[in-house]
Amino acid sequence: MRLLRITIWAMAVLMTSSCQSNAKKKTVLDHPEIKTEEVQEIKLSLQELSKYETAYFASGCFWCVEAIFESVKGVKEVISGYSGGKEKNPTYEMVGYGKTTHAEAVEVYYDPKEISFIELVQVFFGSHDPTTLNRQGPDRGTQYRSIAFYKDDKEKKIIESYIQALKDQDVYNGAPIVTEIVAFTEFYKAEAYHQDYEKRNPNNSYIRNVSIPRLNRFKQNFKKYLKNDEH
Repeated sequence: MRLLRITIWAMAVLMTSSCQSNAKKKTVLDHPEIKTEEVQEIKLSLQELSKYETAYFASGCFWCVEAIFESVKGVKEVISGYSGGKEKNPTYEMVGYGKTTHAEAVEVYYDPKEISFIELVQVFFGSHDPTTLNRQGPDRGTQYRSIAFYKDDKEKKIIESYIQALKDQDVYNGAPIVTEIVAFTEFYKAEAYHQDYEKRNPNNSYIRNVSIPRLNRFKQNFKKYLKNDEH
């Protein structure tokens, strides 16, 4: 895929296994236990993050997506969870079995003084294939669909303009972009054992064979967006 060559200024003017590791066989017991103090640490950090802006995206397995956004400068925290559906309080087992209308998604806390929403949208499209319907890599199902969420009309216009630029430059060689543009309503945080999953489980077969290669491809193509310790 050719990289999209479009300036931020121009955008501003325009406005092998699955992530579930065979989810039908997987249970909570397949994951390492998270100590109570680690969960508490996450909750405390969220209180500190209230001064930052938030953005929401879905582009396949949230283990992968979380790791990608965590590597980006200006991003202070990324939370894995579920969004885009109607059901209240979804669980991993419900979403993984395709029993909800939610997608695996991430909540990105970022400092707009260091990185803009436009740049986050570029990270989103540059780190997955938005032309595969209900699929990302080896992961299949509506829970892995591509969604760019917007919180207001300005964000919606930015997403729409970026997609139009991708089409105008034929970045995907004529393949239709199937990314949904959805008004953000609610985000449900995933279970504690999903948070920072890639960092906690570097030897997991999915992490080694899918997640890390996807992260490394992103880093290679978007070096200017990486935190200093990610180079």
